[in-house]
Amino acid sequence: PALMGLTLGLVGQNAFSRQISHNEVWNHTGNVFSLFCVYWLAEHFGQNGVVWLMLASAAAAIVSALAIRPSEIDQKIARGFASNDENTPQPAGFKVLANSRGMIVLALIMMIFHFGNAPISRLIAQNFSIQMDSPFQTTAITTGISQLSMIVVAACAPMLIRRFGLSSIFFIALLALPIRGVIAGSFSSFAAIYPVQILDGVGAGLIGIATPIAVERILLGSGRFNVGLAAVMTVQGIGASSSNIVAGWLTEKGGYSLAYLVHGGVAALALILFVAYRSQIAPKEGQKKEA
Repeated sequence: PALMGLTLGLVGQNAFSRQISHNEVWNHTGNVFSLFCVYWLAEHFGQNGVVWLMLASAAAAIVSALAIRPSEIDQKIARGFASNDENTPQPAGFKVLANSRGMIVLALIMMIFHFGNAPISRLIAQNFSIQMDSPFQTTAITTGISQLSMIVVAACAPMLIRRFGLSSIFFIALLALPIRGVIAGSFSSFAAIYPVQILDGVGAGLIGIATPIAVERILLGSGRFNVGLAAVMTVQGIGASSSNIVAGWLTEKGGYSLAYLVHGGVAALALILFVAYRSQIAPKEGQKKEA
């Protein structure tokens, strides 16, 4: 949430969706580069090389953050106040979150989506690592495909939002996950990794961009953007963490295919919820929604 608020304060509301997409392109590009570095360092220097890579990355991130001049950040905009507010208003009470149907349903959708999405990549990597006796290579391929897909999706996101609207982006992202579960549960060959992980990039990549944009639009003028986004991310974290317990139980009872199909099927509930409340979850840019 802090990075999203920083982005909002730096570029303003009109450029927020475009900048979030650009941030995600660089984020996933860094993940792919890190993946190659881990592969090379682990092979030549062992685990110590990976540790040094983590330390160097952390140090570079700190230097980058310190390079941002505080004067460039509009603190009022960063908190979620409207740009046309002449004075510095007081932020709304925290009840603005509880009184906003859009925020509540968005949080529920994120919880369901991440409950369905979180375990699939790990289960796929685990399944084929056991079958092929190549845990590192399988994990690298699984992660690499999804991250490359996310780079493409993030690069296209500003154009998609501008042309089709935020609501359509949510719909595509939420639809990708049930399809992903069906493919993963229906095919047992290694080749299934490719469409499954590409769909991970489409679903998770778009949802990661659309969520902060939706929160900014829903809470526009309240001064509670950061709190609202933190609340949504907390709820989605509950869904993601609890999914591992259920996924493990399903895998033990019915195998990997059952886990894929159930988690993909559960995600369809998020799509249904979104269709029912899409106008409150994804308002148009600059449109302040009533609670």
